[in-house]
Amino acid sequence: MTIKACFRFLTFDKVQDKLLVMSNLIKTGNVAIGQGAPLALISGPCVIEDYETTREIAATVKDITDKLEIPFVFKASYDKANRTSANSFRGPGLDDGLKVLAEIKKEFGIPLLSDVHRISEIPAAARVLDIIQIPAFLCRQTDVIIEVARSGKVVNIKKGQFLAPWDMANVVEKITSAGNRNILITERGTMFGYNNLVVDFRGFMIMRQTGYPVIFDATHSVQLPGGAGTSSGGQRDYAPMLARAAVAAGVDGIFMEVHRDPDHALCDGPNSLKLDTVYDLLCQLKSIHGTINRR
Repeated sequence: MTIKACFRFLTFDKVQDKLLVMSNLIKTGNVAIGQGAPLALISGPCVIEDYETTREIAATVKDITDKLEIPFVFKASYDKANRTSANSFRGPGLDDGLKVLAEIKKEFGIPLLSDVHRISEIPAAARVLDIIQIPAFLCRQTDVIIEVARSGKVVNIKKGQFLAPWDMANVVEKITSAGNRNILITERGTMFGYNNLVVDFRGFMIMRQTGYPVIFDATHSVQLPGGAGTSSGGQRDYAPMLARAAVAAGVDGIFMEVHRDPDHALCDGPNSLKLDTVYDLLCQLKSIHGTINRR
C-alpha cells in the first residue's frame, strides 16, 4: 500500500501514533539530524553575494547556534539558476562560489550545503559540500537525482511546489536505488493559485513515513514566486510563525535564509529574515522542540 493510501485509511488514533515515528539519524560532520537529535538549523544567505557578506552571516549564525547548542549547517548558493528574470543576480558561479564556501568551512568548521542544477557540477560540488541540495524545481529530474545520490554525500531533496507530500516517496526511492540512504526531505510550500504558496502541515507527518528526517524551509514557504514581476516577492513577517508551528508539528530541522539587510539583498530578500532576529527566534524554536520531546 502506498503512503498516500496508508494515510487515507488511518483512524484519528493511528494518526496520533504516527506522530511518534522516529526518522533515521543522518550525520554530517559534527551535526546529526533526526531520530531524537536536537533540532537542527540550516541557514545562510540565499546566494553568495561576496566573500565578506557571506563570512559575516556564517560567523554570526555560528556564534548564535554555539550559544544555544543548536546543530548548524551553513547554506549559500553559488549559482541561482532558477531566477525569475535572465537579468537577476545569480551568484559568483561554480568555481568562485565553491572557493568562498571552502574558506567558510575551513575557518568555522561547519558543514556546508548548496544546490546543484546540472550533472556536470556534481563532482566539484561533492569535493567541498557536505550536503548537496536538489532544488524543488528539479525534484523529478531522475538523472540529476541519481547522480547526486551516487556522490555519497547527504542529499537534501526539496519537495516541489507542485507535488503532493506522498509523491516524495518516489523521489526517495530514486535516491536509495543508487545506494544512498543519507537523505533529508525539505518542505517549502505548495502552489496555491498564482504567485502564492501555502504549507500543509499534514505533509510533515506523511513525508516522515519514508523513514527520513523532514526539514521545514520557513523562508521559501513565504515566498511569492514571480510576485514582483521580474523577481519573487515574499512575506517574511509570517516565517517565524510558520517555523514555530512546524517545530510543534515535529520536524527535525528548520531551514531559513537570513541577511543583514534583506531589503537590499541580491536574491530572495523579501522572504529572508533579518539577521538580528535570529537569536530570539531560535530561542523560541528550541523551547518548543524541547517541550515536544518531553511529551
